[in-house]
Amino acid sequence: MSAESQHMILAILDMLASMSILTFFTGRYLKHMEFEVSYVRNFTDVDDKIIARANELGEDPISLSQRYCEEFSQDMTTLHCLPPSVEPRVSEHMPQIINMIEQIINNGYAYIVDGDVYFDVENFPEYGKLSGRDLQDNRAGERVAVDSRKKNPADFALWKSAKPGEPFWESPWGPGRPGWHIECSAMSAAHLGHSFDIHGGGIDLVFPHHENEIAQSCAACKKSNISLWMHNGFVTVDSEKMSKSLGNFFTIRQVVDVYHPLALRYFLMGAHYRSPINYSHVQLESASDRVFYIYETLHECESFLCQHDLTNRKDSIPTDTLDIINKFHDVFVASMSDDLHTPVVLAALSDPLKAINDLLHTRQGRKRALRIESLSALEKSISNVLTVLGLMPASYSEVLQQLNEKALKRANLTEEQVLEKIKERAAARMNKEYEKSDAIRNDLAVLGIALKDSPDGTTWRPTIPLSLQEQQTAAP
Repeated sequence: MSAESQHMILAILDMLASMSILTFFTGRYLKHMEFEVSYVRNFTDVDDKIIARANELGEDPISLSQRYCEEFSQDMTTLHCLPPSVEPRVSEHMPQIINMIEQIINNGYAYIVDGDVYFDVENFPEYGKLSGRDLQDNRAGERVAVDSRKKNPADFALWKSAKPGEPFWESPWGPGRPGWHIECSAMSAAHLGHSFDIHGGGIDLVFPHHENEIAQSCAACKKSNISLWMHNGFVTVDSEKMSKSLGNFFTIRQVVDVYHPLALRYFLMGAHYRSPINYSHVQLESASDRVFYIYETLHECESFLCQHDLTNRKDSIPTDTLDIINKFHDVFVASMSDDLHTPVVLAALSDPLKAINDLLHTRQGRKRALRIESLSALEKSISNVLTVLGLMPASYSEVLQQLNEKALKRANLTEEQVLEKIKERAAARMNKEYEKSDAIRNDLAVLGIALKDSPDGTTWRPTIPLSLQEQQTAAP
């Protein structure tokens, strides 16, 4: 992804039908690179599944959609996702949708059958250019209704005539509602124009959804063009695609009930966005453990720096520290600019974090010249990158406390119980009951609680539960 034109307006359209992991960091990085970003995230609040669910619950489909849209927005805020510039909804864009369908019909790319309007794929020679698939590969029955009235089985609905018990709107073809694909083309054209820069979504939307979007948008306006399509991989559970039908489906709220949102965000950024990402307790525990280490290191650094006046410090820092910072910055820019390789950036945090810990805790580090200046520069370089990645907490001490609370919840313990175990262990050590002491430490480690001994006493911190550590070690 090039950053040559810093004044170029980048428009991003993300499909709610497959909540894109791209939304986690794309906008933040583009803004960091000084692009103007117009980010549109559309809500499909009228479709077959919503109507069926609303009928089951005896609820108005639009009201049901409104509730889920609000909950989705809350989840995105929880995960530190930037809000979109605009969030259009199908139910609020019927005039634009109907107008686009009329344009497609007038241009000879659609036909009317008993109040339904279908796109004529055979009249669009470029159909299949995004996915590279032939017409016969279209998945009839999957958002493409099997209907003998269609000229070609691959023809898809632009407008569906009204059925009993369904919401409908008046149109030149009679009462009905839009097909799934047309709404996205109409809303993107309304808010971004017929040509824009980036369109994101899940890999499952490439065909037929995005293929159909291209066809109908170009049929309505020959100048329609999207410069870059970006598709994220599936989230899998133990290497199987996550889906409700398989019973391996987890909501964001279920996950953040026991794991910190920033740990979940880190986990999702731990794989390249185009790759499948495997959801497992081992992976989430590992992500949680890693963010605790990051924030603990930065908290200790911040606490140390607060004890010193930085106003009259030298601007220079040692060459080796500068090399670490420059290398980290170069990796960050190169990796993010090369198709958003977030896993490489997360791995690159190791060197500056290690440098901070060395300066804070090793005998040699404490004696280093320009130690305070080095710590300040290292902390700033890391926090800048964390901010761009959406991983910067409001407070290091606050996020560490929250991570502790989540760990206790997973362990089904209270902090008082952990402190009582620490007292029991201290008494056992005083009495030279080392087997009992080791057993207490081990029992807590099994639950994901690690004990840290120091001259000042014993403290605790979250860790990967012992059984999951063994799984991690045994994994190929």
